Amino acid sequence: MVESLPFAVAGRWRPTAGFIVRAGRRTFVESLYLLTAPLSAAVGLLLAVGSLCVATVGSLLPSGSPVVARALALARWPGDLEWWRMGKVPSRAGGVRGSGWRPRSKEMADAADPGLWLDLAHAVLVLPVVLVTSVMTGLWWFVGVATATYPLRNHVTPGSLRPMTLYAGSDQSHIALSLGLTSPTERLVFAITLAVLLLSTLPLVTRVCVAVQAGLGKALLSNMSALHRRISGLEQERDTARAQAVAAVTAEAAALRRLERDIHDGPQQHLVRLAMELGRAQHHFDRNPELVRAALADAVIQTQQALDELRALARGIAPPILTDRGLREALSALGARCIVPAELDAGPISRRLDAAIETAAYFVVAEALTNVAKHSHARRCTVGMRHADGLLRVWVTDDGVGGAALAKGHGLQGLADRLHAIGGRLRVSSPEDGPTTVTAELPCH
Repeated sequence: MVESLPFAVAGRWRPTAGFIVRAGRRTFVESLYLLTAPLSAAVGLLLAVGSLCVATVGSLLPSGSPVVARALALARWPGDLEWWRMGKVPSRAGGVRGSGWRPRSKEMADAADPGLWLDLAHAVLVLPVVLVTSVMTGLWWFVGVATATYPLRNHVTPGSLRPMTLYAGSDQSHIALSLGLTSPTERLVFAITLAVLLLSTLPLVTRVCVAVQAGLGKALLSNMSALHRRISGLEQERDTARAQAVAAVTAEAAALRRLERDIHDGPQQHLVRLAMELGRAQHHFDRNPELVRAALADAVIQTQQALDELRALARGIAPPILTDRGLREALSALGARCIVPAELDAGPISRRLDAAIETAAYFVVAEALTNVAKHSHARRCTVGMRHADGLLRVWVTDDGVGGAALAKGHGLQGLADRLHAIGGRLRVSSPEDGPTTVTAELPCH
């Protein structure tokens, strides 16, 4: 048992020694970070201010945007350096352990980026902070090492010595504080006690100083560019939503005007003729039976024509075949009714899509086939459809004369507004002499 006592003592002191080594290493790293901070801050301030001046002058020069972008990018280097330095200190002291260099956008530097101005603010504000923290750290190290090495630097001689006095101030005006300590033993005990006190509190002092300095860096040097891009993305989504709402209202208004015009030009005229024929039959009912028969026969024709046109309008509003049998069969029916021979090239669809998506795709194909029949002078056309990766693509290609375009007031522009309202887009490729391809892309998740 007596022989095992040294091993027990050694086992008990091993964790304590490891803690002291880790604390010493951490204190050394933090002190190095604090003591080199004034040089880094001064160079960074000069570089940031100089880069800002170059960017200001470059903005006044013709074609000076590359110069401005490079100068603004250079102005962010001090912030990047400080971020890297912060990553080298322990995280519990306020650093960002393992962060490395800040992630940087590949886009050109922009004066509207808030991260740039936060970097410049850090370059200005950090200089007085690092002066205080570095002076405090250096003073703590200097006094602690000086008192710890006092026995080595002074030869102890027996006898009485003059009282030790501390002076603070200038030669003309100063404060003197007498510590006594007239014997070598008293001075040795005082020096060792002060050295132990300073060196034992040095880790706490460096921890507090690093927390203050790195806290300022974390507050101002965080990657605000990513936040700025996120805000810009949200603003773009908001503008897109507004544009889609406007497009939806515009497409709805255009559809209502078109429906009103079609009703006025079609069924309403037949119903007016029907009313006139029935009135004529009623007027000649007793006097001229032959004229009544002719009027009634004409009324039957007008009734049938009005019913046919109402059915056609109903198909234009909500095609029954689309509702009952799906998009593939509806596109096949459109191709079969087209005057120009149409071939269907439709891929499989695993499920029914949203009604708004199917209706929009149907009307794109219907309008494109109508344009083929009216304007293209084509001999053949193809109706295509593919559904993959959350995107539905439908297209109509003809071998006509070409020249179709998205222009305000034309049917294709109305289709583009209708697709934009549900997040889709319309593309038209129609060079002179053809061929013409009208493609609709609609998101369907």
